[in-house]
Order: sequence, then C-alpha cells, then structure tokens
Amino acid sequence: MSKSEKLFQRASEIIPGGVNSPVRAFKAVGGVPPFIQSAQGPWLVDVDQRRYIDYVGSWGPMIVGHAHPEVVEAVREAMGRGASYGAPTAAEVQLAEKIIDLVPSMDMVRLVNSGTEATMSAVRLARAVTGRDSLLMFEGCYHGHGDAFLAKAGSGLATFGVPSSPGVPKATVEQTLTLPYNNLDAVIDLFNRHAPGIAAVIVEPVAGNMGCVPPTPGFLQGLGDLCRRHGAILIFDEVMTGFRVARGGAQEYYGITPDLTTLGKIIGGGLPVGAYGGRRDLMGQMAPSGPVYQAGTLSGNPLATAAGLATLDIISRPGFYETLDWRCQRLCDGLSAILTQAGIPHTGTRVGSMFGLFFTDKKPLNNMEDAKTSDLNRFRQWFHGMLREGVYLAPSQFEAGFVSLAHDDAIIDTTLEAAGRVAKTLVS
Repeated sequence: MSKSEKLFQRASEIIPGGVNSPVRAFKAVGGVPPFIQSAQGPWLVDVDQRRYIDYVGSWGPMIVGHAHPEVVEAVREAMGRGASYGAPTAAEVQLAEKIIDLVPSMDMVRLVNSGTEATMSAVRLARAVTGRDSLLMFEGCYHGHGDAFLAKAGSGLATFGVPSSPGVPKATVEQTLTLPYNNLDAVIDLFNRHAPGIAAVIVEPVAGNMGCVPPTPGFLQGLGDLCRRHGAILIFDEVMTGFRVARGGAQEYYGITPDLTTLGKIIGGGLPVGAYGGRRDLMGQMAPSGPVYQAGTLSGNPLATAAGLATLDIISRPGFYETLDWRCQRLCDGLSAILTQAGIPHTGTRVGSMFGLFFTDKKPLNNMEDAKTSDLNRFRQWFHGMLREGVYLAPSQFEAGFVSLAHDDAIIDTTLEAAGRVAKTLVS
C-alpha cells in the first residue's frame, strides 16, 4: 500500500470524505488522490516521491509557478515580522492600490479571506444599495459555498431556486434565480418579468466551474446593458479569471465594466485571500463608512498581502502575458492534434492561460448542458492515464486547467509526449 493510500485511510476516519474540500477526493474519477508533499515551479511531488507536471496550480493562483523565489522571500520576510496583527498595515494599502491600478473598474477595494467571503459580501452590498432581494446567477457557475449560491436551475427558463445542499433553508434560495449561461434571451425575459425585485446579476465572465466555457459574443455586454436599464448591480466573479486571462482580468479582455468585482487566488499568491470592490459610491456603503456590515480578523493579513504583492509585481512585467498566452495555446493546440489524430471526439477551449478539454464533439460549448454531453468514462480514462504518466489534471471533466509561467517549452513537450501515449490507450 502506498503512503498516499495509507494517509487517505487515516484521513477518512477523521475528516469527512478524507479531504478538506470535496473535489480533492477524486469522487468523479475514482481512485485515491496522491497526497502532495512539496511543489516547485510546474512540479508537484507526492509523499511517495512521484513527480507530476501540475495543471491545477492550486485551482488557479500559482500563475508564476510554485514556490517562486520572490514570493517565498516576501512571505519569509513578512513572517519574520509576525503572522497577524488584527490591525492596519502598510502592505494592505499597497495591495489595494496595486489591485485598483490593474483593474480600473475598482475605485475602492476591501480585502477578505476567501472568494466565498468576497462574493457573499458583494451580494449583500448589492441588496443593500438597491433595496431588492433577488439574485440572478447562472447554472454551472460557482461563487463559493454561501447559502444563496447553492441553488440549482429548474426545468423552465427561469425557476426560483431550490436548495441543492441539505442544510440550506428553502427560503434562503427562493430569492436566487438561475438561468443557463450564455442565454441572453432568457435573461431578457427574466428581467421583463422580475426586474423590480432583482438586486444583482453575478456571473463568472469565463465559466471555470463547468470546465472552461467562454462567453458568447454579446452575452456579457447584454448583461451590463440590462443591469443599467433596470437598476440592478452587475457583479463579475473574477476569483478565477482575475489576473489569469489578462492583466486586468476578463473585464479587460472583453472590454466590459461591471459595477462590482470579486477577486481571489492570484492576489494572494497561493495564500488564503479574497477581495471585492467597485464604484466608490457603492463601496462607500460598507462599514465603517456606511451601514453595510462585513468584517474579518485575518482580512489583509501580512502573509497573504506579501505573497500577493510579490505575485502582482511579477505578472506586471513586460511580456508576461504574451509568454503565458503562447504557452497555453501551444499546449491546447498540441492536445487537440493528438486527439484528432487518434480519432477521439473532443472540444478544446481556452481564454488566456485558462483552458478546458471536453470529450464531446459538440461545438461550440456554451453552457452546462453542452458540457454534460461529454463522455465521462473517457475522461476518467484520460485523467488516470495522464496521472500515471506524471501529469496532474483537475479530477473532474467540469473543472478548468491552468498554465503558469513555469510551464516552459520543455515541460509542454513532455506533457504532449505523455498525452500521445495515453491517447493510444483510449482507442485500443
């Protein structure tokens, strides 16, 4: 029995499902997850000393690679001064200034500890300033595990949500409306029927939690137009896409200005962090400036701000995104060529350094229903084949992949060689 198997057995006795976040349990693909011991650059090393090329990147934040020397040194210096004060620091101000400089739609920003905190707070603010209760979100988008977000779409074009997790009161999600992603006509119809009650529309501008599904032309712009026309707040959940698909996030990439933005992952350089921000008139309503309450003892803690500042400095350097974009394109083109040659139906997607690979011939992929046409058994075979070859992918067909600056040409070549070997097993 491997060390990972032994650890998983131990963990399963004392941690629900043996993991501290559900997707880590490999439930969608089967098997025992490798327990990671260390990481460097594009590599993970597990407790059995197996090495993997990592395309999960801690689910997105490791855009400069694992244990980048500048990030490590920044955190080491910060730790030497103390881990947390529960009081203001200069680094909080510097990180906020850097975020605002990179994301022009944000006049003010509040640091929190996670993406979930950021989205919950942004929705509370939107409800407060509009005096409305309803929230519109899209099936297949993920905005954290706040009660209001744990609703699923019904069979109609617009259905009042029902809880999709035990423990969530039905009354909580009765104000959550769900629609298919990329269906602007359904949104228009919903606003025509429910506009006076809709406080906010929250959307992943590039969906990353049904795989990587880009917005169709006009979808994001249409959401912005509808929100302005009806007095609702447009919230871009850029926890995943922020600084990932472009220096200024998806809003820069697509040229759309939301009212509020939520961030996470990259702004902490791998440490727990989140943020929300937007127009000054909106953010000025947050306590202690205004009546909308939100607080957090560890918000803007010295370690996360140090890692975030170091990471944002690296990504701001000339040529960073051009290099990253090219490497992800090369990877995606190579994978598609290999699967095409093997006669395996697939659809690849990419925005910046974020990518998806679906085992379906449906093109384009616009929403969760499209993504569900994927051959999940073939994905499981692909996933485990790549894992055996030393390539670590997200253990679900419905999760995005990520390329970092540490994925150089040699790493991508190695990945494609592994993919070629695995593709042959899928058709044998």
